[in-house]
Formats: sequence, C-alpha cells, structure tokens
Amino acid sequence: MVTLLQTIDTGHEDMIHDAEVDYLGLRLATCSSDNSVKVYDIKNGHALLDDLKGHFGPVWQIAWSHPKFGNLLASCSYDKKVIIWKEANGKFTKYYEYANHDSSVNSVQFAPAEFGLILACGSSDGSISILTYIMETNSWDVKKIQNAHAIGCNAVSWAPAVFPESALDNNSEPSLKKMLVSGGCDNLVKIWKEDQDRWVEVCKLEVHSDWVRDVAWAPSAGLHHHTIASCSQDRRVIIWTSDDAISWNSTVLHTFDDVVWNVSWCLYGNVLSVSGGDNIVTVWKQSLEGNWQCISSDVSKGSGQINQ
Repeated sequence: MVTLLQTIDTGHEDMIHDAEVDYLGLRLATCSSDNSVKVYDIKNGHALLDDLKGHFGPVWQIAWSHPKFGNLLASCSYDKKVIIWKEANGKFTKYYEYANHDSSVNSVQFAPAEFGLILACGSSDGSISILTYIMETNSWDVKKIQNAHAIGCNAVSWAPAVFPESALDNNSEPSLKKMLVSGGCDNLVKIWKEDQDRWVEVCKLEVHSDWVRDVAWAPSAGLHHHTIASCSQDRRVIIWTSDDAISWNSTVLHTFDDVVWNVSWCLYGNVLSVSGGDNIVTVWKQSLEGNWQCISSDVSKGSGQINQ
C-alpha cells in the first residue's frame, strides 16, 4: 500500500503536467500549463529553488540528466521548443535551446549515461529528434527520425544500455545498444535502433485502438527479457515482452475507466505505476506466476499540488 507522506503546494497557476525527482533524490522539478518549470529542494523543507521562465506555452514534460553530466534539466513545450537548463549555485540558466520542430514537443528523455549526454524529443509534427552533446566542439549534433508517427509522436523512452542476459548469445558479453520506443497518434508503438549513424525502425506494435499517450521501457536490472509498458486513450495498458527486442508478445494489464496518460517503472522494472484521467494512481506488480496484480491505488486531485 502506498501511503501519503506529504503534500507540496507548488504555487503553479495552472495544471501540472509532469513532476520528476533527480537521480540523487535532492531536487524535484515540476512543469505546468502556466508556461513555467519549478525546481524544489526536497531535502530541506521543499523550498523553491528556482522558477524557470523560457517557454511561451504549456510545458508538457521534464527530464533530469545523469549526475555525471551535472544538474541538467530538459523541458519541452507546446511552443515547439526544447530547453536544457543547467544548475550552478542553486540557480538554473538556459544551457541549450532546440527549436527545430514544426509543432508541439510532447516528450523528452535523456539516454542512459553509458551513451553520453543524449536527449530524445518526440513532437506533434510526427518526428523524433536525437540531440547529442559533442564535448570536443562544445556543440550539439542533431539527428531526426522523420515521419516517425503519422499525425504526431506523444512519447519516447530509451532502452537500458545493457541488454538482458537472454537477449545475448551464450558466449557473448553484455553490449551497449542504442534503442528507443515511441508511441503516437497513429495508435502504434514503435521500436527504433541506431544503425551506422542513423536511426531505423525495428518493428511496429499494433494492439492499441486509439492514440498511445505514453511508453516506458523497463530497466533490465534482474530481468531476463525486455519489457515495455504502453498506455492509450483506448483506456488500456499493454505490457510488451521480448527476448530479442524484435519479436514482442503483448498482455493487457488492465482496461481502466478513463484515458490512461502515464506509465512509469520502478528501478528494478517489476513494479509499474499508472495514472489517468480518473485522477487515480494505481501500482501494479507481477506475481511469480506472471500475473499482474494491483497492489495499491490512490486518488490525487487538484492542479497545483503534488502528493508525495
């Protein structure tokens, strides 16, 4: 059972779309339709550290980089822009701005640290941008997956850097492979991989009957296969599993009473949280027999508060 420990009054003036804690559990970032990103010190009374103003539209999602690259925070917005913010002495300044999408940017996620400083961005223009920091030139290299999803891309999520053991040959060592999963307005979940300096589609997964709103590739720690969760306006959450990241099996986790907006894995990839339009957050865990069971649910209401 998940227990409510504390409620944080964020001070946002409109709906909150995302809330993310950094890798070390020291900072909480939130973003909102009030066009702002806010950062809090959650170790010292949840004090507001900074109120970031740089977007000119609702901010849909935020993502922290691995701490080996410093305290970097990415945000994406309806204003077609991605901003990477950098912290110095408790304050955040604009580190890099990317404005090469033709429509709203809906999702951002940093790659596993083993690959370097890389950010994936999914947009309503249907494309996915891969931004890679080049240390030697202090610049960003940009590659685009054009027409990744018809009508638009709603979500992106990186595969773990090291593949599960069962995905490797018997005599091979764990290898680093850059792979992504995306979800879009074409009702599809797609798997992508980097192949000779370009991104190619590995497969498309067709089960959802409405827009895919979120995708999450599970961490591989302790797992012997790949696992992806996807959620949709069709009110379903699908669990996808694969031994080779090419052929996938699907299981309907649950059909909910309203649109499902978000899915998120725990660190070990065996517990999944789900949130949707009914204001209910449910937590699911897979039993030893392979069945998914709801182990907790909670109701969170209000546009300016976060329950922790």
